[in-house]
Amino acid sequence: MSARLGRPHTTNDVLGSAPGPHLQAADLDCAVAGRTILRGVNLDVQSGERIGLVGPNGSGKSTLLRVLAGLRPPADGGVVLRGRPLAELRARERAREIAVVAQEEEPAGELLVGELVALGLIPHRRPWAAGGAAEREAVAAALRSVDLAGYEHRPVISLSGGERRRALLARGLAQQAPLLVLDEPTNHLDIRHQLDLLARLSRVERTVVLSLHDLNLAMRFCDRVAVLARGELRAFGPPQDVLTPALIADVFDVRASLVRHPRNGASHLLLDLPQPAYPSTAAVQKAHV
Repeated sequence: MSARLGRPHTTNDVLGSAPGPHLQAADLDCAVAGRTILRGVNLDVQSGERIGLVGPNGSGKSTLLRVLAGLRPPADGGVVLRGRPLAELRARERAREIAVVAQEEEPAGELLVGELVALGLIPHRRPWAAGGAAEREAVAAALRSVDLAGYEHRPVISLSGGERRRALLARGLAQQAPLLVLDEPTNHLDIRHQLDLLARLSRVERTVVLSLHDLNLAMRFCDRVAVLARGELRAFGPPQDVLTPALIADVFDVRASLVRHPRNGASHLLLDLPQPAYPSTAAVQKAHV
């Protein structure tokens, strides 16, 4: 097994090289416990794209990711992966094609970090095959890619929240699937590791669909952004076209101003509440005069 983490390998290209989008969702509805979570969602994801899902809490981002990854069946509509209905894939076959890192996943604390990351290699192993030198190097390469080099023999329970998050991401990278589905991958990461992780994801030769809360990170690192609100897809397109002050005010109920970064000229959003949530210091002082 190759330890290279750039271009993923899929043995004999499991789904072939079907033309068209890498991933396509058509008229997706999803209900949980009788409550409709998603309504009429349509998405197409081209090979190699970085697609960001943004929206307020409860807008359906995590549910949509689970449906796109085949972990939750839709109530209506369907998902097509490289020309084939996702529902037709067996679990092992799907694991070779899609690597998923959930938002609040808690790995077993007694595992060593290397053992956790090696779980990503299981879909490519022959039944009952034991890991060898190539797998050990693949684990080491995945850990290097998330700035955890040398952590193989540390217990997972000893990691900080951010380190644990990066170890889970290393497992997803080690899986070498052509499609990465990541739910809030920057959660628990400090600012440096947020920027570093998304920069690394922008360089891997894979298709990436991820949810983000930070609109500026979505604007900087995503090729296209899907904006969800109350279970509906409100907009989908290049971030500079989609993340407009008018849409942000409507969906997030905040004011946005678009400015240019002074060093690189990239677009950046300045965000504020639509009106002060509390009186200013000056107003308080004036009231007590």
